[in-house]
Amino acid sequence: MDIYVLILPLLIGWILDKLLGDPVGLPHPVVGFGKLISFCEERWNCGAHRMLKGGGAAIMLILLVYVGSALALHYLFLLNRWLGIALSAVLVFYCLAGTTLIREVKQVFLAADRSLEEGRKQVSRIVGRDTSELTDQEVRIAALETLAENLSDGVIAPLFWYLLLGVPGMLAYKMVNTLDSMVGYKNERYLQFGCAAAHIDDMANYIPARLTALLMVLSVGRPGLLRFVGKYGNRHASPNSGYPESALAGILNCRFGGPHVYFGEIVYKPFIGDKDRLIHTQDMHKAVDINRRAEILMIIVNIVCLYLVS
Repeated sequence: MDIYVLILPLLIGWILDKLLGDPVGLPHPVVGFGKLISFCEERWNCGAHRMLKGGGAAIMLILLVYVGSALALHYLFLLNRWLGIALSAVLVFYCLAGTTLIREVKQVFLAADRSLEEGRKQVSRIVGRDTSELTDQEVRIAALETLAENLSDGVIAPLFWYLLLGVPGMLAYKMVNTLDSMVGYKNERYLQFGCAAAHIDDMANYIPARLTALLMVLSVGRPGLLRFVGKYGNRHASPNSGYPESALAGILNCRFGGPHVYFGEIVYKPFIGDKDRLIHTQDMHKAVDINRRAEILMIIVNIVCLYLVS
């Protein structure tokens, strides 16, 4: 395959994300994914065999996105190569969330610098836990945990699946991620129906989460921190989230984790790291810089690998 067909959409889409962030006010594929998931959940998350129906729905939706996008792009490239590249670039742009993630985390720290209540309100936009009783430090830690975790989910994982399966793989990953964020909860409503979606998400993020931690450590030139990641990465309730979080905790020499409230229930997360120190705004700036460096490293990895296989 022509190297430009592989690399141009990647670079254009990535640059668009750097310049624009999430396209507010424009149609977004993930919104459509959410509507499809809600349609299936409302009709099938009832009665008997909920786990089977939930698994069937998840697989069907993932395949629908992958096959549908692959066919659409195939015929568009046959019609006009440049139209195919343009649409691919736009879809790459839609699948990356690095710039918006950084903006949101910065806003949390700016709000927290003004008042605790503003910090709580701002961080509620990017975390799933109850933020009404968080302390100032818990607000800041929550933002940094989300920054690390979503570097994997929102940037490195989509780029990883682009490398393996192109734009259709990237879109299929976003469907996997959206399924998990909507129905992958261990509560009464979703425990059975969302079980398969949660496990598929765990599998889809297994390599990207560990790759994210590696890229973060390499971005600061401290390979010795991989021992820290190996020690704390598997202590998270999630089989994946602990790896990027432990990489950031090691780099910042701080501690993440502890008790959090989700949907009215207290969830005790093991501590990641052992340095219980105050988090300051300069820590956020350092974490943002790490995210950007790791993202650039992943783009370089993609370009080199795509060049070698083309």
